[in-house]
Amino acid sequence: MKFSDAGSKSDHQTLDRFDQSILSELARDGRISITDLAKRIGLSKSPTQARLRRLEESGIIIGYRALLDPIRLGLDHVAFVEVRLSDTREAALTAFNQAVAKVPEIEQAHMIAGNFDYLLKVRSRDMAEYRKFLGEVVSTLPHVANTSTYVAMEAVKETMLAE
Repeated sequence: MKFSDAGSKSDHQTLDRFDQSILSELARDGRISITDLAKRIGLSKSPTQARLRRLEESGIIIGYRALLDPIRLGLDHVAFVEVRLSDTREAALTAFNQAVAKVPEIEQAHMIAGNFDYLLKVRSRDMAEYRKFLGEVVSTLPHVANTSTYVAMEAVKETMLAE
Protein backbone atom coordinates (compact mmCIF):
# COMPACT_ATOMS: atom_id res chain seq x y z
CA MET A 1 0.00 0.00 0.00
CA LYS A 2 1.34 3.42 -0.93
CA PHE A 3 0.57 6.39 1.26
CA SER A 4 1.14 9.72 -0.44
CA ASP A 5 2.66 12.58 1.45
CA ALA A 6 1.48 15.09 -1.15
CA GLY A 7 -1.93 16.66 -0.98
CA SER A 8 -3.92 19.81 -1.33
CA LYS A 9 -5.50 19.88 2.12
CA SER A 10 -3.69 21.88 4.76
CA ASP A 11 -4.17 19.15 7.39
CA HIS A 12 -2.11 16.60 5.44
CA GLN A 13 1.04 15.59 7.20
CA THR A 14 4.33 14.72 5.58
CA LEU A 15 5.12 11.06 6.09
CA ASP A 16 8.68 9.83 5.79
CA ARG A 17 9.60 6.34 4.65
CA PHE A 18 9.42 4.94 8.20
CA ASP A 19 5.90 6.32 8.72
CA GLN A 20 4.85 4.91 5.34
CA SER A 21 6.38 1.55 6.25
CA ILE A 22 4.52 1.50 9.57
CA LEU A 23 1.23 2.21 7.80
CA SER A 24 1.86 -0.43 5.15
CA GLU A 25 2.77 -3.08 7.73
CA LEU A 26 -0.26 -2.26 9.88
CA ALA A 27 -2.54 -2.35 6.83
CA ARG A 28 -1.29 -5.90 6.22
CA ASP A 29 -1.39 -6.99 9.86
CA GLY A 30 -3.03 -4.73 12.42
CA ARG A 31 -2.16 -7.16 15.22
CA ILE A 32 1.59 -7.15 14.63
CA SER A 33 3.63 -6.77 17.81
CA ILE A 34 5.64 -3.59 18.25
CA THR A 35 8.82 -5.70 18.30
CA ASP A 36 8.03 -7.32 14.95
CA LEU A 37 6.90 -3.98 13.49
CA ALA A 38 10.19 -2.38 14.52
CA LYS A 39 12.16 -5.21 12.89
CA ARG A 40 10.20 -4.96 9.65
CA ILE A 41 10.66 -1.21 9.27
CA GLY A 42 14.30 -1.16 10.40
CA LEU A 43 14.05 0.88 13.60
CA SER A 44 14.39 0.00 17.25
CA LYS A 45 11.33 -0.52 19.43
CA SER A 46 11.23 2.90 21.18
CA PRO A 47 11.25 5.11 18.07
CA THR A 48 8.75 2.77 16.41
CA GLN A 49 6.42 3.12 19.40
CA ALA A 50 6.81 6.91 19.36
CA ARG A 51 6.02 7.08 15.65
CA LEU A 52 3.03 4.79 16.03
CA ARG A 53 1.68 6.89 18.91
CA ARG A 54 2.14 10.07 16.82
CA LEU A 55 0.30 8.51 13.86
CA GLU A 56 -2.57 7.54 16.18
CA GLU A 57 -2.72 10.89 17.98
CA SER A 58 -2.63 12.86 14.72
CA GLY A 59 -5.61 10.89 13.41
CA ILE A 60 -3.79 9.22 10.53
CA ILE A 61 -4.47 5.88 12.22
CA ILE A 62 -8.11 6.07 13.24
CA GLY A 63 -8.51 2.62 14.76
CA TYR A 64 -8.03 -1.13 14.56
CA ARG A 65 -10.64 -3.77 13.81
CA ALA A 66 -11.19 -7.32 12.69
CA LEU A 67 -11.78 -7.77 8.97
CA LEU A 68 -14.60 -10.22 8.36
CA ASP A 69 -14.97 -12.36 5.26
CA PRO A 70 -18.46 -11.56 3.93
CA ILE A 71 -18.48 -14.67 1.69
CA ARG A 72 -17.97 -17.01 4.67
CA LEU A 73 -20.74 -15.09 6.44
CA GLY A 74 -23.11 -15.84 3.56
CA LEU A 75 -23.15 -12.26 2.27
CA ASP A 76 -21.91 -12.92 -1.24
CA HIS A 77 -24.58 -10.96 -3.13
CA VAL A 78 -23.18 -7.51 -3.93
CA ALA A 79 -25.23 -4.77 -5.53
CA PHE A 80 -24.23 -1.25 -6.44
CA VAL A 81 -27.14 1.15 -6.25
CA GLU A 82 -27.32 4.50 -7.99
CA VAL A 83 -29.54 6.80 -5.96
CA ARG A 84 -31.11 10.00 -7.23
CA LEU A 85 -32.53 12.35 -4.62
CA SER A 86 -35.59 14.54 -5.03
CA ASP A 87 -33.84 17.35 -3.16
CA THR A 88 -30.12 18.10 -3.07
CA ARG A 89 -30.07 21.05 -0.72
CA GLU A 90 -27.74 20.69 2.26
CA ALA A 91 -30.46 19.67 4.75
CA ALA A 92 -31.62 16.88 2.42
CA LEU A 93 -28.08 15.62 1.87
CA THR A 94 -27.44 15.62 5.61
CA ALA A 95 -30.67 13.70 6.30
CA PHE A 96 -29.79 11.11 3.65
CA ASN A 97 -26.20 10.77 4.91
CA GLN A 98 -27.32 10.28 8.52
CA ALA A 99 -29.91 7.68 7.55
CA VAL A 100 -27.46 5.72 5.38
CA ALA A 101 -24.90 5.64 8.20
CA LYS A 102 -27.38 3.66 10.32
CA VAL A 103 -27.94 0.85 7.77
CA PRO A 104 -25.48 -2.03 8.23
CA GLU A 105 -26.24 -3.64 4.86
CA ILE A 106 -24.89 -0.53 3.14
CA GLU A 107 -21.19 -1.25 3.12
CA GLN A 108 -20.16 1.96 1.33
CA ALA A 109 -21.90 5.17 0.31
CA HIS A 110 -20.36 7.80 -1.94
CA MET A 111 -21.72 11.15 -3.08
CA ILE A 112 -21.18 11.30 -6.83
CA ALA A 113 -20.73 14.17 -9.26
CA GLY A 114 -22.66 12.95 -12.29
CA ASN A 115 -26.08 11.79 -13.46
CA PHE A 116 -27.05 10.51 -10.03
CA ASP A 117 -26.37 11.65 -6.47
CA TYR A 118 -25.06 8.62 -4.54
CA LEU A 119 -23.54 5.22 -5.21
CA LEU A 120 -24.17 2.61 -2.53
CA LYS A 121 -22.49 -0.78 -2.13
CA VAL A 122 -24.93 -3.20 -0.55
CA ARG A 123 -24.29 -6.75 0.65
CA SER A 124 -27.03 -9.33 1.15
CA ARG A 125 -27.48 -13.09 1.11
CA ASP A 126 -29.23 -13.33 -2.24
CA MET A 127 -31.37 -11.50 -4.79
CA ALA A 128 -34.61 -12.06 -2.88
CA GLU A 129 -33.14 -10.51 0.27
CA TYR A 130 -31.72 -7.62 -1.75
CA ARG A 131 -35.03 -6.97 -3.50
CA LYS A 132 -36.81 -6.76 -0.15
CA PHE A 133 -34.05 -4.50 1.22
CA LEU A 134 -34.31 -2.18 -1.78
CA GLY A 135 -38.08 -1.83 -1.39
CA GLU A 136 -38.26 -1.61 2.38
CA VAL A 137 -35.04 0.24 3.25
CA VAL A 138 -33.34 2.04 0.36
CA SER A 139 -36.52 3.42 -1.15
CA THR A 140 -37.62 4.76 2.24
CA LEU A 141 -34.39 6.69 2.90
CA PRO A 142 -34.94 10.46 3.04
CA HIS A 143 -35.45 12.18 -0.32
CA VAL A 144 -34.90 9.10 -2.52
CA ALA A 145 -36.55 9.77 -5.88
CA ASN A 146 -35.35 6.68 -7.78
CA THR A 147 -32.68 4.01 -7.89
CA SER A 148 -30.87 1.80 -10.39
CA THR A 149 -29.18 -1.43 -9.35
CA TYR A 150 -26.12 -3.15 -10.78
CA VAL A 151 -25.38 -6.65 -9.46
CA ALA A 152 -21.73 -7.69 -9.22
CA MET A 153 -20.94 -11.06 -10.79
CA GLU A 154 -17.46 -11.38 -9.30
CA ALA A 155 -15.14 -9.33 -7.11
CA VAL A 156 -11.92 -8.94 -9.04
CA LYS A 157 -10.30 -6.81 -6.33
CA GLU A 158 -11.44 -5.82 -2.88
CA THR A 159 -8.68 -4.08 -0.98
CA MET A 160 -9.66 -5.34 2.45
CA LEU A 161 -9.74 -8.96 1.23
CA ALA A 162 -6.76 -8.77 -1.12
CA GLU A 163 -3.99 -9.40 1.40
